[in-house]
Amino acid sequence: MTTSARAAVLEAQDGPFEFRDIEIEDPRPDEVLVRMVATGICATDAHVRAQRMATPLPVVLGHEGGGIVERVGAAVTTVEPGDHVVLSYHSCGHCKPCMSSHAAYCDNVWAANFAGARLDGSNGLHVARGTEPHGHFFGQSSFATHALTHQRNTIKVPRDLPLDVMAPLGCGLQTGAGAVLKALAVPTGASFAVFGVGAVGLAAVMAAHVAGATTIVAVDVDAGRLELARDLGATHLVDPGQVEDLTGALRAVDERGLEYVLDTSGRAENLDAGVGALAPMGRFGFVAFHEGAGAMLDAGRLTLGQSLQGIIQGDAVSSLLINDLAQLYRAGRFPIDRLLSFYDFADINTAFEDAGSGRVTKAVLRFTSPG
Repeated sequence: MTTSARAAVLEAQDGPFEFRDIEIEDPRPDEVLVRMVATGICATDAHVRAQRMATPLPVVLGHEGGGIVERVGAAVTTVEPGDHVVLSYHSCGHCKPCMSSHAAYCDNVWAANFAGARLDGSNGLHVARGTEPHGHFFGQSSFATHALTHQRNTIKVPRDLPLDVMAPLGCGLQTGAGAVLKALAVPTGASFAVFGVGAVGLAAVMAAHVAGATTIVAVDVDAGRLELARDLGATHLVDPGQVEDLTGALRAVDERGLEYVLDTSGRAENLDAGVGALAPMGRFGFVAFHEGAGAMLDAGRLTLGQSLQGIIQGDAVSSLLINDLAQLYRAGRFPIDRLLSFYDFADINTAFEDAGSGRVTKAVLRFTSPG
């Protein structure tokens, strides 16, 4: 038995998403079939579209899904049909990082999230004619009306919260918030700066505010996003285009330097400026530098106990953090909706254009009308 679905398939590098009818296998014992309600568009989807990340094509992308469980495999104990769920990153569950609550650094992270197949190499997506698209992107491939997921990355959330708002928690917003709340563990009273206030950076600003940081510096060249960052908790705004010395501008906020800095931009010059602005024993976290980015640093600049930390998915245990953020949203302390712009699933190509140009902060595709 299979489930018929409609998917937006990426056929070629930098190409448009093309709609195709697919068949999805019934869930295996540890899998879940989810009817999609909404899914966010993330920079990682764009990186794969450009083949900066070598997921095989054709493929059904999408990894910030929100939906309703339709069927579960015989071994699934965490969700049941009718549950509202958010879909997050996948992991093997057996390696040392997974067993020590650091599944974002799973030894099998590439195979679990980017290979376009299950961990055993099989593919649960099929077509009657033409080339079969790869699936299981981040254990979900949520650019389709249904997704075949794994119980490890299918997170039950409260039914009274809107799934089109909850969906982006699965990756981008979890990454920014988790970087602050878990990976860097920014404490009350700390000083914190974030380079880049797109969706990930704004989630970090909101999380720093929740954590009780007393100095929160937002760094970006977009005046509108800087003002939104102020509304969401930033105490200081810095536009690198308006200052001659970015390190000096950051140190002007706090003379001894900043205790925590997060880069979400992947721009090499921000590594230099951010490390230059660190206080003794300060920590610089980054989520966006890739191999070949040219981000180089003289280790002698870290002699006062400063450190660098690469961060994936905020080092989050998704089942915990996503629900913590959902409760903060309910309480008005993590206003995700301020970041979102909604599109019909049929308009996925327009949504990608708007997200890539910066016209919107976070694009979310809807499969059904809200409510």
